[in-house]
Amino acid sequence: MLANYFKIAIAVLRRKKFFTFINLFGISFTLSIIILITAFLDHFFSASYPDTNRDRELYILDIKMSSVRGNLFKGQMSAFYFDRYVSRLQPYGKIAMASEPKPTNAYVNNKKITINTKYTNDQFWDVFAYMFVEGKPYDKQQISSGQKVIVISEDARRSYFGEEEQVVGKFIETDNVRYRVIGVVKNVPKTLRYNYADAFLPYTEAKENFASRSLIGPFLGTILANTKEDLPRIRDEYRQVLGRVQLDKKEFDHIQSYADPYLTMFTRQTVALNDDTDDTGVVKTFTVAGILFLLFLLLPTLNLVNVNISRIYERASEIGIRKAFGASSRTLVSQFIIENIILTLIGGIIGVLLALVAIYVLNKSELIDNLHLAINFTVLLYSLLACLLFGLLSGVYPAWRMSKMNVVTALKTN
Repeated sequence: MLANYFKIAIAVLRRKKFFTFINLFGISFTLSIIILITAFLDHFFSASYPDTNRDRELYILDIKMSSVRGNLFKGQMSAFYFDRYVSRLQPYGKIAMASEPKPTNAYVNNKKITINTKYTNDQFWDVFAYMFVEGKPYDKQQISSGQKVIVISEDARRSYFGEEEQVVGKFIETDNVRYRVIGVVKNVPKTLRYNYADAFLPYTEAKENFASRSLIGPFLGTILANTKEDLPRIRDEYRQVLGRVQLDKKEFDHIQSYADPYLTMFTRQTVALNDDTDDTGVVKTFTVAGILFLLFLLLPTLNLVNVNISRIYERASEIGIRKAFGASSRTLVSQFIIENIILTLIGGIIGVLLALVAIYVLNKSELIDNLHLAINFTVLLYSLLACLLFGLLSGVYPAWRMSKMNVVTALKTN
């Protein structure tokens, strides 16, 4: 039966070429946009180089101090806060401390270049799986002894040294400080905010007063748990650690900070409206995303519904004859919905091809440094679900209208 429905659907599509073009264009364009958005979201939130262990990670992004008197201060952690409080969680795994990339100046042949520099501890290289194309990372001993060492990206190597193949052991000067290159890592896209940098330096090179007992500084933390089962325990332990933080009671009497998975960290920062609660914003994010997705599908769906209703009236005689020979409303509805899903799937295939072309152009254009989008299994799965949803939404109402069509009226329609 499905084979017959497929043959009928193809015959109808070939008979009404203009209608087919309009339908396929609307479907394929809409789905190609959905695929592109899904590919971007997959790139942002799925584990990828060098952050390959997100299912075992917790992020400590910032701390917020407040008081009943209205005082409020929010920022990232200091090295003192990390050493005094966050490092207590190390029995559960490795903990990376790193700053966000900061632009520094370097000069090559009297030409200024900008090098985005990240300051890290030694365990940063244990938490994140950077691929070294040359050399190796700095270790705890090199940091403790104050060695002027640096790890750079492939882009930084090309910008500073040109096309030289081996640069380990050479020196690079940035912000008037000379560092010895000990490693070169594969490039990271700028979109990965907490991993991207052109150069990586020991955190002791950051311009911070390490003698200060201030809790606020330039760093954030990433905890890589030994197992996924340890994550709830680490979050509970961090809440207990917060209770032991020594605040300046003249200024603040309350502190907030969270050890969150990557998605929760993102939604807490961008969606959660009230920082004074434990609202993570995840539910709001998925609710808003679902509503926006349905609204995005609504317009092309309504257009396709109108086109399908017109198509039903054009096929009124066919429907009347089939009803006269005993075809049930259920059979006719099933046939039309399947025809519409087949049409949608064909449009979906075209949409995938269009999305592949768009992704290829985006990857080659270098609008975003080192961005590499891909249509993987996850993206294809969501695209298939979108196709089926689109086909059902645009086919159910016209099919119901067709099933209610009077036989006599249908037979009189030319």
